[in-house]
Amino acid sequence: MKLFKNKQSARLMASPYIAWAIIFIVVPLCMVIYYGLTNADGNFSFENIATIVKPGYIKALKRSVILALVSTLVCFLLSYPLGMILASMKLKKNAYIVTLFILPMWMNFLLRTLTWMTLLEGKGVINTILEFLHLPTMNIINTSGAIVLGMVYNFLPFMILPIYNSLNRIDENVINAARDLGADSLQTFLRITLPLSMPGILSGITMVFIPALTTFAISTMLGGSKILLIGNIIEQEFTQLYDWHLGSGLSIVLMVFILLNMIIESISDNGGNG
Repeated sequence: MKLFKNKQSARLMASPYIAWAIIFIVVPLCMVIYYGLTNADGNFSFENIATIVKPGYIKALKRSVILALVSTLVCFLLSYPLGMILASMKLKKNAYIVTLFILPMWMNFLLRTLTWMTLLEGKGVINTILEFLHLPTMNIINTSGAIVLGMVYNFLPFMILPIYNSLNRIDENVINAARDLGADSLQTFLRITLPLSMPGILSGITMVFIPALTTFAISTMLGGSKILLIGNIIEQEFTQLYDWHLGSGLSIVLMVFILLNMIIESISDNGGNG
């Protein structure tokens, strides 16, 4: 009877979260699938999804994938050494140091990106300083480089935290045992540290790649109208052209990429017993 009451209490406490998930996740997802798989007459059709193969759309998708991969790689190359440094410090106040890296996340996403617009624009802060120092100015705004910079800046904490947590959980005795058995620093890293930190790496890759692939605010603000990603096209279909069917169809294509990314992570994680 007590177990029954505990189950009933658990279900009662979970009901608000279940209702939240149904209203704000399941229902919108069903709407996207419905609009994406139907035409304006309400008939079943794959036409909206097949639109992705048209030159303009496929070009935007390829550009989105490439920039997302570049941003994810840059975030990884910056985060892993930093995670190793923080994990090796073993300070009691390590949490405060980590907080410094996630502190920008507490500021509004659009404000952070707007700040980079102010820094990178033609008469912005960076070029003003360069002119004052009689150095050549930079033309970064409205380029792919500016978009990558904005992605890295905004999504870097999502790579740092899981990598740092994975490295911080590695038993130091395992590292010492490898060194006692004659392994040098490179061998210890490749055979011990890197495999044991793989769950954090995979989690960080997912947390960076997915928002980088689907973003439209960063590319709009830092790329201007010259560089369109697939997220920009989807946003325009919904807010400017009011074509929910095509916008939903393109969104389904992005969902396929997200699911593939999650499946690959799950397989790799299971393979490494993470």
